[in-house]
Amino acid sequence: MISSASNTYVKYLRSLRADPRDRRSERSFVIEGVRLVAEALAAGADLRVALYNPDQLRGTLAGEALLDQLADRPGCYEAGEVAVSAAADTRSPQGVVAAVAWPEIAPRPGLRLVLDAIQDPGNLGTLLRSAEAAGVGSVLCSQGCADIYSPKVARAAMGAHFSLPLRNDLSWDELVMELLDAPLIYAASAEAAMPYYAADWRQPAALIIGSEAHGVSPEGLGMATHHIAIPMLGRADSLNAGVAGSIIMFEALRQRSRGRT
Repeated sequence: MISSASNTYVKYLRSLRADPRDRRSERSFVIEGVRLVAEALAAGADLRVALYNPDQLRGTLAGEALLDQLADRPGCYEAGEVAVSAAADTRSPQGVVAAVAWPEIAPRPGLRLVLDAIQDPGNLGTLLRSAEAAGVGSVLCSQGCADIYSPKVARAAMGAHFSLPLRNDLSWDELVMELLDAPLIYAASAEAAMPYYAADWRQPAALIIGSEAHGVSPEGLGMATHHIAIPMLGRADSLNAGVAGSIIMFEALRQRSRGRT
């Protein structure tokens, strides 16, 4: 059993957790917790290293089930609480921390979501989770977005990384090429006159969601064929990016499922 915080695998997980340059060079990221690791395994993710504490995992039925999967798996090692805590990003880890390869999932038909310099990891993870739930075809992240493979984004996305086509660090020239065949490109803007539900989301389309501080960039606004807003009656003049994007994505899902009425 690995017991030391200075163990090689603990150091590897810590460096991968802390440094986006290591995540890019290794094309791997760190996940932790029973549910997230179980979802990664269920999706067939490439689990490269995992540290798990059998005593902690035996505390729940889900943990016991995960323990059975990890026990004889290559690259998975029993570890004490000190080692697991040293590798984990959270203060109270659930007994398992792992490094997984970046999933490579081909784009599929459906709404394309463009994330324009979304910098808050919680909002970014929420948008990924909602995109997966709403059946978005692919997510394209511009340069300036938070790292989609950071531990905070991974936790907030709740497994969306393992079933959602993702591309990150795209320049606007690359985004233009990605969206050449999109006849409708909607940019969410608080100043827009067109409500989001007036858009015909049944057609092939892309949606641009901008940063919390600055909204959609001039490049995104210039690329868009329509600007849309979420009408509000209260005193708030805007919603955070995670909430706003989720509302619009689920309206797109509703229209595709039931029509525009």
